[in-house]
Amino acid sequence: MTKSLIRNTIKGSFLLTVILFFSCADPEEAPLNLDPSVAVEIIDDDYGNHPRQVMDVYLPANRSTNSTKVFVWVHGGAWTDGDKSEFSRFKPWLEAELEDYAFVSLNYRLYNITTGSNRFPNQEEDVQAAINYIKSRLSAWDVSDDIVLAGGSAGGHLALLHAYKNNPDRAVKAAVAFFPPTDFPTFHGFNFITTALIEALIGGSPSSNPQGYAASSPTSHIRSSSVPTAFFHGTADNVVPIQQSYLLEEKLTVRNVPFTKRYVQGAQHGFPESIYREMIAQTAEFLLVHVP
Repeated sequence: MTKSLIRNTIKGSFLLTVILFFSCADPEEAPLNLDPSVAVEIIDDDYGNHPRQVMDVYLPANRSTNSTKVFVWVHGGAWTDGDKSEFSRFKPWLEAELEDYAFVSLNYRLYNITTGSNRFPNQEEDVQAAINYIKSRLSAWDVSDDIVLAGGSAGGHLALLHAYKNNPDRAVKAAVAFFPPTDFPTFHGFNFITTALIEALIGGSPSSNPQGYAASSPTSHIRSSSVPTAFFHGTADNVVPIQQSYLLEEKLTVRNVPFTKRYVQGAQHGFPESIYREMIAQTAEFLLVHVP
């Protein structure tokens, strides 16, 4: 955690700031204070050796291993772009609805269209590594082992994929996804850009590489034991078609997996603040039942 920047939110902390300034000129060398009565931010915490394998951690004041759950956000960006800073937009809305939660926002390796580096499943593997790191830090952070995994677009895909495929110990108790790709064989032909990207990302077409497409599709891994899921989509989405969530709903229904959803008529790839806040409130109600 040598590259982490620790910020303790302490009322009247001017004296502490002065002491830290003179005792340690480099804030990266500041001593780690994880007093559970104090809110803490850990910025760029390493969960691997690659520069993209970092996360931001937001621990609330008065947290405890009995009651404080962990909400993990995976950013979008078509697996080629984006950053964990995306979470800053949603953070105040989530904090208002999920009062006794810690929050984590993570980066992962991005596919490079020019060089072809970091093809799938690098992104899937990074989410696995990040969740394993989080599990190793739960006691030190004074939070519980109840993890909710969430994301939007490509981040929603990665959240669902991990929750359904790479979650044998059910450390992740629920998944939340906004307009997620869920089934690569049917997503593949949506438009020219989508087809080219997915063929490069996964390698080949659904007919030439059916195993790769199935392995990368959340819907391929839904079982009756899969975790409760909340998902949201616009009916006029021109980036990830609404049919991807229809397929998700169908598979969850067949397997009798608890879920909540909302389809917004006429909405494209993203929603106004008011709609996001309604969805987050809906998610909070769902989690109260399924991650009590």
